[in-house]
Amino acid sequence: MRIVMIGAGYVGLVSAACFADFGHDVTCVDKDSNKIARRRCRIYRGRNAVTTRRWACRLELRACRCSRNSWSSGGFHAHRHEIDGACRNRRRGRADHSGTNPAADFAVVANPEFLREGAAIRDFQHPDRIVVGTEDEHARKVMGRIYRPLYLNQAPILYTSRRTAELIKYAANAFLATKITFINEIADLAERVGANVQDVARGIGLDNRIGAKFLHAGPGYGGSCFPKDTRALSKTALDFGVQLRVVEATLTVNEIRKRTMSRKVAGALDHDIRGKTIAVLGLTFKPDTDDMREAPSIALIAGLLDFGAKVRAHDPVGMEQAKKELSDIEYCDDPYACARGADALVIVTEWRQFRALDLERIRTDMATPIIVDLRNIYRPEDVRSAGFKYESIGRQ
Repeated sequence: MRIVMIGAGYVGLVSAACFADFGHDVTCVDKDSNKIARRRCRIYRGRNAVTTRRWACRLELRACRCSRNSWSSGGFHAHRHEIDGACRNRRRGRADHSGTNPAADFAVVANPEFLREGAAIRDFQHPDRIVVGTEDEHARKVMGRIYRPLYLNQAPILYTSRRTAELIKYAANAFLATKITFINEIADLAERVGANVQDVARGIGLDNRIGAKFLHAGPGYGGSCFPKDTRALSKTALDFGVQLRVVEATLTVNEIRKRTMSRKVAGALDHDIRGKTIAVLGLTFKPDTDDMREAPSIALIAGLLDFGAKVRAHDPVGMEQAKKELSDIEYCDDPYACARGADALVIVTEWRQFRALDLERIRTDMATPIIVDLRNIYRPEDVRSAGFKYESIGRQ
């Protein structure tokens, strides 16, 4: 089948490549000429890859007027202005060529994606479910044909109305964001009462009604989906006269948490932080991506700078993107250069490269052996036995 992907960003390029891998002819469209010129995905996505030549890039939307199926890769409420613009261009294309196919008709389908950054290709090829929202029977059949290759994986297809499909997407991400925020607040309580939040998370996660995923305490959630989708869901509810108090609280608590992480670092230095050098390991909002959108590191570093600290940072792949957000810090080529001479080392993103650092080397190189582990990737006894003062999340 012939497919046009409107939007060659994170979701658009992955979806386009995977559809092409299924055997469909896919054309990507984007208003960003740089994306089109590169003709490839610039986003770091870990070890996943799709190799295919059945897709092409086009800059002008009218170049794609022959396609039978057009996708917009943006969420509905969060990217409504972009979708409206794309639809207006598509309608102009139809008007310009009405003589070619005066009987042309359109159907709108809500087909939400559930792709994790860093694992998007695998998630697309092995989905938990495929949600198709449409009241048009022909569109339903077309979508079934497009996703037919996934039948071999026995991926369930859930057919709903458009409004229902859109709500499934936002409700899913809001629920996961709430789960993260909940365990973060439990972590604060665990620190005060002398409990271990990791054991608490395991204890409740073994309940199959709750599940173990998204119960990892940390500095707050970020990225392209959870902040945007929780805000969009809350805004949509208010537009319809409904107050989603749990979702609103999740948004508020998460923003506060990201800002308070700098105070946690200051506390590890007995609040004597002005003029001190803080080494930050990990800048992206999660590992296996270079995405800096609403990353907790941004609020953390802003707070440290406000306290008068000097900040140097290292991230395996995200530093070029980080420089667009954080310009008043020093960037280092590796974790050891970052830690050299620092008064405290802060682990913000749980990259695999940070899980087995040479602690003896770091302790020798640092001005003061202090580690603040905001992802709990080390065991406290191991770090303390190496001679460090060690602070983590939700553990004594």
